[in-house]
Amino acid sequence: MTTTMRYLLSSTTAVVVVLSLLMVLLCTPTAEATNKGSVITLTEDSWSDMLSGEWMVEFFAPWCPACRALQKDWNSFATWSHDLSIKVGAVDVTANPGLSGRFLVTQLPTIYHVKDGVFRQYKGTRDTNAFVSYIEEKSWQKADPVSLWTAPDSILMSVVSYFFKISMALRAVHNRLVEDYGIPYWGSYIIFALVTILCGAILGLLIVCVIDLLFPTKMVDESKERLQSSSDKKDVKEDDTTDLIDDRNQEGEEEEIDGVDNDSDDTKGELRRRHKRSQESDN
Repeated sequence: MTTTMRYLLSSTTAVVVVLSLLMVLLCTPTAEATNKGSVITLTEDSWSDMLSGEWMVEFFAPWCPACRALQKDWNSFATWSHDLSIKVGAVDVTANPGLSGRFLVTQLPTIYHVKDGVFRQYKGTRDTNAFVSYIEEKSWQKADPVSLWTAPDSILMSVVSYFFKISMALRAVHNRLVEDYGIPYWGSYIIFALVTILCGAILGLLIVCVIDLLFPTKMVDESKERLQSSSDKKDVKEDDTTDLIDDRNQEGEEEEIDGVDNDSDDTKGELRRRHKRSQESDN
């Protein structure tokens, strides 16, 4: 009897465990089922997922009233993602400031339609029916795509995104200095100004060093050319001065010779007159 009871208890326990496992497996949604009807959260690391396939992506901030008002319709639109063969995503710009710069988000909420890496900004009505019609009727084909220069995956916008990250990091440092360390606002600004001046001086010094390393020969050649040209100018001036002196000396000698010739002519004339007078007196 005891053996039979133990057997029944063990069998019952095994059945209960198996049924529990089956219930867990049936009730727990798979990853595909979870993503199929929900909004996909995109971050700095995963935003490139939208470059393949068709997406509708919302850029929002938790403090934005218009974003909170849109949340219900956006979640409802996400339930249509499987039927429309698209993916619905969302980006929190407060947690991902680089993406707000990369996509040039100037107002909230901002919605983009992405098709195989081509970006178009959605500017229609913000409700579930309008979103569904926009995809079903392919109204996005009527909108102009974002230019190549300002496309989020371009080099230019990648640089802009890094500047946005730096600005947000500096803002976080400012808030920490003011709130955690009790430094006044003007003190924080002075610290940032000094750091900026120091960084600028160091950067300028590095640029000068790099230029000196990359173009040393050219600068030496230019200095040699300048010295050569200055020496040539000096030689030309000296030659001109020498020529001028020689010309003046020659002119002086010619004047002296002319003077001597004139004197000799006068002397000869005087002698002739005297000789003529002596002859007349003899006669």
